[in-house]
Amino acid sequence: MRLEPSSHVDSFCRDNLPPPEQMPAIDLAGVAEVAAYPKRMNCAAELLDKRAAAHPERLAFSSERESLTYGELRARADRIAHVLRDDLGIRPGNRVLLRSANNPAYVACWYAVQKVGGVVVATMPMLRARELATIADLARIEVALCDLRLRAEMDLTLGRAATLKRIMYFGGGDLDAAAAKKPERFETHDTSADDVCLIAFTSGTTGPPKGAMHFHRDILAMCDTVSRYVVRPRPDDVFVGSPPIAFTFGLGVQVSFPMHAGAASHLIETPSPEALLGAIQARQASILATAPTMYRAMLPLLGKYDLRSLRTCVSAGEHLPLATFKAWREATGIRIVDGLGSTEMLHIFVSAAGDDIRPGATGRAIPGYRARVVDEHGNEVPLGTIGRLAVQGPTGCKYLANPEKQRQYVRDGWNYPGDAYLQDKDGYLFYQARTDDLIVSAGYNISGPEVETAMLEHPKVLECAVIGAPDAERGQIVKAFVVLKASAEAGEAMAKALQDHVKATIAPYKYPRAVAFVDSLPKTATGKLQRFVLREKEWAGAKKA
Repeated sequence: MRLEPSSHVDSFCRDNLPPPEQMPAIDLAGVAEVAAYPKRMNCAAELLDKRAAAHPERLAFSSERESLTYGELRARADRIAHVLRDDLGIRPGNRVLLRSANNPAYVACWYAVQKVGGVVVATMPMLRARELATIADLARIEVALCDLRLRAEMDLTLGRAATLKRIMYFGGGDLDAAAAKKPERFETHDTSADDVCLIAFTSGTTGPPKGAMHFHRDILAMCDTVSRYVVRPRPDDVFVGSPPIAFTFGLGVQVSFPMHAGAASHLIETPSPEALLGAIQARQASILATAPTMYRAMLPLLGKYDLRSLRTCVSAGEHLPLATFKAWREATGIRIVDGLGSTEMLHIFVSAAGDDIRPGATGRAIPGYRARVVDEHGNEVPLGTIGRLAVQGPTGCKYLANPEKQRQYVRDGWNYPGDAYLQDKDGYLFYQARTDDLIVSAGYNISGPEVETAMLEHPKVLECAVIGAPDAERGQIVKAFVVLKASAEAGEAMAKALQDHVKATIAPYKYPRAVAFVDSLPKTATGKLQRFVLREKEWAGAKKA
């Protein structure tokens, strides 16, 4: 599609979009709300300014440290916007790095950058100076806003990053002092709907991080598809969750979705099972969003908390095992809304809610999106056949200056998120594995997550990760890394019991021929299993041998 003229003075983002022939096909006609978007749009005007004007006294965000109404959030964002423009010289199109745990002050900074027409580059609190410097240089960032408690590593970044010139700190720092002297009204910059407003960096197993660029209309599009038709929030809802705002899953369920509905969001800086459950009870939260591993970790604790306010539970970031879905439903009566999304697509594009949930299936393409299962040449495979998932909709992958990765993710206008699925006659999609998590053993295609699901149904298993390990005879064998519950004893007898359990649960050829008992599994900050870490160690060890 043809992009509207940019409002950016700094043309870096527009100049570094993929060339037209590598851009994903964008369909804005799938839902009426998206089809009606104007050519000029700023997500801060839509999600903050309009809500603050209509309901200034309504609670927007809370944390253990502070709470902000919509009116207060707008006033703080406007004051910070004045600092960005007047003191730091930020102009439309400039990138601004943000670094903080989830809290209301972080949200105010996020919207302040949007108000001046800037581009947010949000980063995780645990990143170190070398990683932060890499991101700053790739996006050519000159200014960063950071929580004062994270100053040590941020100050080190200033000396490492070639482009970074200035850092200001909030949460009791110089940014707060400067903002307090500014007017509490700022006229939001009139951006094009096609102007980049966010660069979300995502790392693969190798190489430098990849910057996924998203437009102002993309931020609204995830609200008018995922939130409106799947999560379905109400103005009286209170959201709570674990995903960082620096991740697009968190940006949606922790910030954008509640604001789109005029609801409230309680932000937790250090999520844990106890912190999430305690917040649901204390804040009377009605919508919970977290990863499958967190749902499983909360299960033994449910009896200690009053969760009667909880209405909707959303899971993403990792495949939701059927065993976890069933256990949560039996314990709470709530069916978890599973969702498949990606940083490149901004948010969820396959899901189901309410009566449309089919246990074991991720769901169907949500309103506004199309999904199909294809072979390696892009041809649709027969129903019930495992293939690669390809999707199209109002959002799509737009890597920052990375034609090689862009060609891998977008082919013939379709986005390939890297998942293997099969589809039934009703359009429901059943997850098999990441394309690199498919295990080919003696000619059989085996889904690692399917074996994990079977393992997790054993009463002695707390957590499990399954990979393909090298084998001279079979090419690969199924290997399971298992964290046992405290009452279980690791050893050959337990390994055989688990193998027999899998043989009795799914096709016997899928059973793990090797079982390793471990104390913990490698995970991301949001609890997503990092199978590639285990896989790389196994294959590296085989090469040395």
